Amino acid sequence: MTHITRLSLDGGQSGVRLRGITDAGRELTASAPGVLTDRPVLDQMADEVLSFAEAHDATCAEVAVGVSGLTPAATTPERFISAIQHLGVHRVAVAHDSVSGYLAANNTEPGVMLAVGTGVVVLAVTHVGVAKVDGWGNLIGDAGSGYWVGREGLSAVMRAFDGRGATTVLTEQAEQTFGSLDELYMVLQSDPRRVSRIASFCRTTVDAARAGDGVATHIVRDAAAELAHSARSALVRAGWTQGQPTRVSAVGSLPTKSEFFRTHLEEALHEKGLGGAVQPPLHAEPIDGVAALLDVDSQHPLREQIAIAVA
Repeated sequence: MTHITRLSLDGGQSGVRLRGITDAGRELTASAPGVLTDRPVLDQMADEVLSFAEAHDATCAEVAVGVSGLTPAATTPERFISAIQHLGVHRVAVAHDSVSGYLAANNTEPGVMLAVGTGVVVLAVTHVGVAKVDGWGNLIGDAGSGYWVGREGLSAVMRAFDGRGATTVLTEQAEQTFGSLDELYMVLQSDPRRVSRIASFCRTTVDAARAGDGVATHIVRDAAAELAHSARSALVRAGWTQGQPTRVSAVGSLPTKSEFFRTHLEEALHEKGLGGAVQPPLHAEPIDGVAALLDVDSQHPLREQIAIAVA
């Protein structure tokens, strides 16, 4: 039987990543479909832990979870550890993925982190406080996210289809991806994975903007402006004042893998008085920040954002 000393779960809306480190130092990994934020996210994470342990015939000592869609009321580490305790788990750390994302981006240094994936959440940390901005889901928030960009791209397509908006190369791309445009809304509404499917059109929209499409370029600029506004708002709420040096970092494929998008984001940050440069994450992968949830010092401002349960 395999013994895992630490299992980390990075739960996003587009996918879940799992990484276990065995007592022999071996790394075990797996992936799963994204979390569904319209149902209890920690129950989904518990199911993934159990499936991972079964697949590797493993016991496990510690589990760390950074997950999208985790609300204060749903942060129940005691219930979570109870569901997996029979695997030998004696300690768990549970946090919103903004906290694990921050640790991946900035360690415990003061600064602001933009986690831009299917959704978006911004977390700022100063010596005196912590503030989270957005992360309110696709229905009422996530401004500037992959979903937001994808939705705006598809909205522009339908406006052009109706004659209410400018023509755009996104129309042809949408037809190739989703089929007939007059059926598009029904195709998406009937898809239980519609959030991630709409978010997948983000890359198409950014690529069209990079190629010079005016409609797509406007969407990318608006997304960058929304993110920069959220970054400054979070910093101010956390106790930052204009002129104080701060580390601005980002995690997620949109700002880290698209130089075109990152350039627009840096321009928007500069306009908001944040210097402009987006620093690379200090850790290679977001899941590194999940593992770090178990190690944050009890006196650090971020520690209050992490729920710990011990069996």
